[in-house]
Amino acid sequence: MGKNHRPDRLAGEIRKIIGEMLVNGVKDPRITDNFVNVTDVEVTNDGSFAYVYLTALDFSTDEETKAAQQEDVLKGMNSAKGLFKKEIARSIKIRRIPELVFKLDKAAEYGRHIDEILSTLPFDEYHAVDPNEVEEEDF
Repeated sequence: MGKNHRPDRLAGEIRKIIGEMLVNGVKDPRITDNFVNVTDVEVTNDGSFAYVYLTALDFSTDEETKAAQQEDVLKGMNSAKGLFKKEIARSIKIRRIPELVFKLDKAAEYGRHIDEILSTLPFDEYHAVDPNEVEEEDF
């Protein structure tokens, strides 16, 4: 059997709607004071849940301030959940609107962490080996 593409199409529409509302429709200062971006949306196969992954751009270096800011963004998004669902219902003709679950996307932080680790490795000590110089006995 083939893959059901309906959840993927629904996820794309939800991502587009929430993204547009973040620019134009939401007045909550917990959201508007931070640069919030929808990075991904995953809808379950039965369409009952939509997991919305968010990134909040922050310029603070203090981890405690950054965590508090991200927590405020999640609280703001959860308080505006009804507004998002109302707009989704207006824009998409489906029987049941999925329950929105907002999560912070940690992929960018993880990528920065990996970059920091790679920058500490001594790549200059290693040199490339010319395959023409390698003898068969070396293998």
